[in-house]
Amino acid sequence: METILVERADSVVTITLNRPARKNAINDQMWDELLEVFEEVADRREDRVVVVTGAGGAFCSGADISDIDPSAAQAPSLVKMRHVADVALALHRIPKPTIAKVTGIAAGAGCNLALGCDLIVASEDARFSEIFPRRGLSVDFGGSFLLPRLIGLHRAKELAFFGDIISAKEANDLGLVNRVVPAADIDRVVDDWAQRLAAGPPLALSMTKTLLNHSFAVSMDQALEDEARTQTVNFFTADAMEAMAAFVEKREPHFRGQ
Repeated sequence: METILVERADSVVTITLNRPARKNAINDQMWDELLEVFEEVADRREDRVVVVTGAGGAFCSGADISDIDPSAAQAPSLVKMRHVADVALALHRIPKPTIAKVTGIAAGAGCNLALGCDLIVASEDARFSEIFPRRGLSVDFGGSFLLPRLIGLHRAKELAFFGDIISAKEANDLGLVNRVVPAADIDRVVDDWAQRLAAGPPLALSMTKTLLNHSFAVSMDQALEDEARTQTVNFFTADAMEAMAAFVEKREPHFRGQ
């Protein structure tokens, strides 16, 4: 990997966007590498939690458009934009919890990269922006899907139409993020969440994530049927048996994802 760092410890995978001189703007190489690592993590049983963050005090300033000439042949084509979409889908489809650890700016595709994670912890100095209209562009990297589901249609339109930069507090008030913490505490808070999730039941958490991701696309009848089927699977897993034994024995369960 040339543009990202991938570190693994105690079943937690930390993916760090590593172009600090460009505030971690995503170039073609980074799109490729993000797709590769998202797909790899999805398939690795030993990876239980993913943390996405940025190097050098910024999360991600969006796609790197510094070298793009819209009138030239290198302007993004539909094929290239579909490749970007593949990266967003790969993140969305990771069957395990994902956490965005946001410091500094998260703009454009970088903002939606954070919103595409299951949980967001932001430092007090974090800033968010659907900056696309300031660049003469429409929203991408899943923003049209994510924003209305997170904050409602009218507020989503306000962010996407104006491209204003909002503070971490404003993002928290809107419901865009889960927690805002002092910069000095963000590593501790994210590490705690990641460790708690890594210690949880992988199969059950994966199925819960799928149920919640599908919740806006199904009826109550279908949601209940899906819950019944997934819970039936859960009851016959070794993890469920371990949880019940741990409850009886008054100890913490040890989940193996079986």
